[in-house]
Amino acid sequence: MRLNEHTKLVGQRVILVPYEARHVPKYHEWMSCPTLRNLTASDELTLSEEYEMQRSWREDNDKLTFIVLCAETYANTNDEIAAMVGDTNLFLRYDDDEEEGNQYVAEAEIMIAATEARGKGYGREAMLLMLKYAQNHLSVTKFEAKIDMDNQISLRLFESFQFVEVRRVEVFHEVTLERKVTPDWLTWLDQQVDIRSETYK
Repeated sequence: MRLNEHTKLVGQRVILVPYEARHVPKYHEWMSCPTLRNLTASDELTLSEEYEMQRSWREDNDKLTFIVLCAETYANTNDEIAAMVGDTNLFLRYDDDEEEGNQYVAEAEIMIAATEARGKGYGREAMLLMLKYAQNHLSVTKFEAKIDMDNQISLRLFESFQFVEVRRVEVFHEVTLERKVTPDWLTWLDQQVDIRSETYK
């Protein structure tokens, strides 16, 4: 999605920047790890396929992604590649629910790939920034997360965002959690994180 191609989101611990071609080699290196692919339900891609995927993220209207940078590393090095720790994504779709009518649903994902960056709150802040950005720029009525049953860290993270489990699919070893967008939840979201947007060049 081209919505965010010139947008940088600045938090306290992390900075979110658009996924650019220059980020692909390091991203591809991350995804060579079978454990990470398993946790994120990702296929192994060649480097050229990874570049194609990056172009798809940039151009497709149903996908939104940011690369997550460690703010401290970036401040010290001014090097995005050195500061890369993960990514956060939204997959967007319209649902025609018989009971609730048309809904604009965003499936949310967060990955902190760099092992040394885990457990420092980067994933939490990055996901909060993404949720808030989506609320400011997209008419999302419901957020959703699909998480591997063994990924307790991600399950607890989304539960802390007031997502609730709605189903389990044993054959895919997957849990689906949802969060409807309500005025009360938006108030809660506003209290969790301050979002500062800058022009990204």
